[in-house]
This record gives sequence, C-alpha cells and structure tokens, in this order.
Amino acid sequence: MSTKLYYQKDCDPSLLKGKTVAIIGYGSQGHAHALNLRDSGHKVIIGDKVDSPTYAKAKAKGFEVLSAADAAKKADIITMLVPDHLQKAVYDEMAPNLTGGKTLVFAHGFSIHFKTIVPPKNVDIIMCAPKGPGHTVRFQYEEGKGVPALIAIYQDASGNAKKTALAYADGIGSSRGGVLETTFKEEVETDLFGEQAVLCGGLSALIKCGFETLVEAGYSPEMAYFECCHEMKLIIDMIFQGGLNLMRYSVSDTAEYGDYVVGDQIITKDTKTAMKKVLKEIQSGKFASDWLAENGKGGRKAFLARREKESKHPMEKVGEELREKMSWSKKEIN
Repeated sequence: MSTKLYYQKDCDPSLLKGKTVAIIGYGSQGHAHALNLRDSGHKVIIGDKVDSPTYAKAKAKGFEVLSAADAAKKADIITMLVPDHLQKAVYDEMAPNLTGGKTLVFAHGFSIHFKTIVPPKNVDIIMCAPKGPGHTVRFQYEEGKGVPALIAIYQDASGNAKKTALAYADGIGSSRGGVLETTFKEEVETDLFGEQAVLCGGLSALIKCGFETLVEAGYSPEMAYFECCHEMKLIIDMIFQGGLNLMRYSVSDTAEYGDYVVGDQIITKDTKTAMKKVLKEIQSGKFASDWLAENGKGGRKAFLARREKESKHPMEKVGEELREKMSWSKKEIN
C-alpha cells in the first residue's frame, strides 16, 4: 500500500467530464460532496426520498432530486452517503440499475468490508473519505482550501478506478489538502477504533469522569465544566496544529509536568488491554453485527435510551447554561 500523498497535480478532473454523479443522501457529507462537485464543474443529481427532511434542502439548492433507484439509473458515478445501517436497504433499491461500467463510491467502508452490500463484479467500487465533517468539507472548499481525504479501491472493473477516485477527491476539494491511499479494511477498522476508544467513547467518558470527580469532591459544577470540558477545545486545537509537542510547549511548565507524571496513572495498561479488546471486536465483525442488530430487531431501543440518558447528564445542563452566556463562541453547525 502506498503512503504517497496526492495533490491537484496528480488528479485529472477531465475523467468526470460528461459524466453524471448521483449523490445518494443529502445530509452532512451529501450536501458537501454535491455542492463542491457542482462548483468544480461536474454534473450532479441527488437521490433522496420525498419525505426526507433533506429533500427540500437539495431542491432549494437547484438540484434535480430523484429516488435512489432512478438516480442510480441516470448516473455514471453513484456515491452512497446515507448512514451505514440504512445503506443495505437503499442499495437493494438501486441494485437493478447498477449496470456494467458504473462506479459506486463510498465515504466509509463499513457496508463493503462487512459485506452487508455485495456489488456486481462489473462496476468499480471506490472510496473517497474526507477526514472531516460535511460542513467543514464545504466551508474549506469555499475558502479555497480542502479537507484531506482517503481513497481506496475495492474493485477495479474498468482499470481506471484509482484515477476516478483521485478525480472525485479533486472535485470535492480534498486534493488541495492531500489525498492518501488506503484500503477499505484499514479505513473501516481504524475509523471505528478511533471513534470508540479515543475520539468519542474514550473522550466523552474521560470528560464526564473528570467532571464527576470534581463535583463529588465539593467543587462547583461550573468550575468542573470549565476545567474538564470547556478547555478541551484549547488543548485539541494546539494538538491539531502541532501535535503533542506544540501543546506541551504552549501550556505552562506546571501543566506539562502534570501531563508526564499523571497521564500514565489515568490511562493505564488496563486501558490499553481494553482498547485491544475493542479492536478485536471490530476486526471480527462483532461490533458491526451488534450495531446492525440494534437497528433491526432491536428497533434502536437501547441506543435511543442511552442517548436520552446521556443528554440528561448534569454536565450537559451546566454546559448549556454557561454556553448561553458565551455569545462569542456560538457557531451554527449545519
């Protein structure tokens, strides 16, 4: 696998000339891909349901909006941007129209890697996964920049799948930031692990635990929120800009010393053992199976119950009240 980064000079946007791209789903990633591709000069249509809340948004932006099946029939390149657990049902609607020579694009390899979708052999299967949420993909493009992306080739029926992936990445602006080639397997397993063990699961649990520890020790909830949640952004911004070294350079010597002597007491060998267990469950397909079951016979009951419980955590109420007073920090996320 290559570790080379590709940029605009490595992409040939003319490969998409005269072709129609169907964006299936006009949500966070969908609207960004659609608008960026159109602004790059490519023909874009949308596949969405009439009763979808995003249908009217796509129409308002001047797109032709069809059913997923009709969009797939009309398009040469079909990009699947509906949530993972809905992709199988949507794919089944489109499948009769996935004729030879077409290209099926994913922004996450879940359905292909775990084989909830098994496409025909005569179509190209590629991935173009921007490493950022849709609203960031869009506004970075509008500012003349680009969110870096991953590309991967699962099936190369045409012999041009990689060139198409690079042209697509260029169309959404990612070639401005850099495009890295990977595999569907690597993208899926590392993405799920990062979300669960560090970025979402690990981070949210760490923040809540810190908040609860201070409050239970008698400190005010407001102070606990500022110290364990609010200031997280300041630290993450520094790490994003220059890694752990810049963060440690930027904070006080006291904070840096505390980092060194306490960090390993919080994130212990037991934590790493638990992370390895999480990774094994991802690699084996257990997590994927559990998640699909939750959305099937489970009816999302456990998922929605946990969402409701988490939304009522004391830190959420304190944070909401404090953020209302921080007009300077408010920014709408579409």
